[in-house]
Amino acid sequence: MLGVVTWTVDPILFEAGGIRLGWYGILFAVGLIVFGAGIIAKMWKHEGLTEKSYNQLVLYVLIATIVGARLGHCLFYEPEYYLANPLEILKTWEGGLASHGGVIGIMIAIWIYSKKVSHQSMLWTFDRLCVPVGLVAAMIRLGNLMNHEIYGHATDVPWAFRFIENVHLWRAGAEPIFSAPSHPTQLYEAGMYLITFAVCSWLYWKKGAQKHEGFIFGVAMVMIFVSRFLIEFVKNDQVDFEAGMTLNMGQWLSVPFILLGIAAIIYSLKQPVKVYQRGGNSIYEKK
Repeated sequence: MLGVVTWTVDPILFEAGGIRLGWYGILFAVGLIVFGAGIIAKMWKHEGLTEKSYNQLVLYVLIATIVGARLGHCLFYEPEYYLANPLEILKTWEGGLASHGGVIGIMIAIWIYSKKVSHQSMLWTFDRLCVPVGLVAAMIRLGNLMNHEIYGHATDVPWAFRFIENVHLWRAGAEPIFSAPSHPTQLYEAGMYLITFAVCSWLYWKKGAQKHEGFIFGVAMVMIFVSRFLIEFVKNDQVDFEAGMTLNMGQWLSVPFILLGIAAIIYSLKQPVKVYQRGGNSIYEKK
């Protein structure tokens, strides 16, 4: 039988000699480097694409994700502080990453990658990149769970969590101050992202949906950001200025990606089917 969970996991897995290893960083790295890059490597091998193009794609995406997510948090959620203290932007170890900024960063990186490396359309790359993206996003949300952050409103649902509100002081020896039983929105999002991963994997490996250029990308954008939009209704505000807003910042930032996803799906279904020969160089269209 379900009951309220008192969440007392230490966000730091290991700390000694000035070295600190946190769950969030571990899960972020495992998601990006092990799962994300590993699945893309399997896809590249399946399609006979070059190792060089794979290595460059991984490098572009890793840099874009970290830089975009950090700048997204600083400029979307706390612009006045960070514009007045620009060197603080570099302190990524203090936390503060925004998924919407990460997506924008990746889009810019893929535009460059498409021009300089793949010489394919951006949608060609996005269709493949979006296959593991749900799994990567789920790992990041589990990192938020371990950090006792980005949780939801107080609730009486039987699966509610009580999170430690004074994590830093608690780790320094203070008594924990627990939140009221709250929605574990990190798990809600992680669950939806895992479903997105399952759907996109099925579309790629079983249905060959990459022949409809832009379709997998569109499905991923719609599933990820519609779920994000809806879950935000039960999530606590991240910054003070969101108080009283009908839609919070996360929801407003999700709307363009939802519309982009719908547009990509419609576009893909109107275009001729593209079939790529092994190696990705020769393309012919089936009318």
